[in-house]
Amino acid sequence: MTSPPAFLSSLLDRYKSPAGQSRPFVTLTFAQSLDAKIAGRGGKQLILSGRESMVMTHWMRTMHDGILIGIGTALNDDPQLNTRYLPPRDPDPSVNGHNHSYNLPRPIILDTKLRFDPHCKLLKNYTEDKGRRPWLICAEPLESKEKKEWMIRRNTLEKAGARVVPLEYDYDTQEYLPIPLVLQTIHRLGILSVMVEGGAQVIRSFLLQTVAQPASSLVDTVIITVAPIFVGEDGVSYNAGSGPSSALKHASTAMFGQDTVVGLFLP
Repeated sequence: MTSPPAFLSSLLDRYKSPAGQSRPFVTLTFAQSLDAKIAGRGGKQLILSGRESMVMTHWMRTMHDGILIGIGTALNDDPQLNTRYLPPRDPDPSVNGHNHSYNLPRPIILDTKLRFDPHCKLLKNYTEDKGRRPWLICAEPLESKEKKEWMIRRNTLEKAGARVVPLEYDYDTQEYLPIPLVLQTIHRLGILSVMVEGGAQVIRSFLLQTVAQPASSLVDTVIITVAPIFVGEDGVSYNAGSGPSSALKHASTAMFGQDTVVGLFLP
């Protein structure tokens, strides 16, 4: 496969016209088992996607400005969020023009308390010029002692290469970062489309409002890879709401190797 599959183009080509948007276009994507599990016991990483659907996911990454995960996924999986499964690009300008490499999305991590690991692969790749600088979206505490410790962590992470982006909101009354404000902030910083690859909490944060309040949805497209395995009751699932919803419409379904990939969109 030397270009994005038609399955993705049919879903995401509308992102090329971002005029009038107050937030980025958002693609929520994840892999799950047949029993709707996305991770193992305690959030342990599971390799659910086969090679073919993983390549599809890496093509999807090239079609977005940013790729967003939660701090839990960052700490548990130590991901690289790159396009290493794609074939090398031909250096001949007549084949690829002057674009000899794939578009790499900006890594964006939701990290309320700045728990990000300064020795992780994302920062290592950035310092070795193999990846883009990760952004850490966080909350700056108001209490003086907590703020002092937070500033120490901030300085450590910035020296390691991260960009720290504090949000302005009432940190003391909200446990999680407000997703609408996150999206507005990264849009203001130039992210016009973002691919969300979060764990259970991030998936839930995006889906719950989309299901409950479609008019103020946080998601434009959902792409789910379903692997033909059962994980069992010890696996981690996600909760998309308390009842059925028709907010998202089916667009297409495709097979990538042994995996079934379903595309949904918000009309």
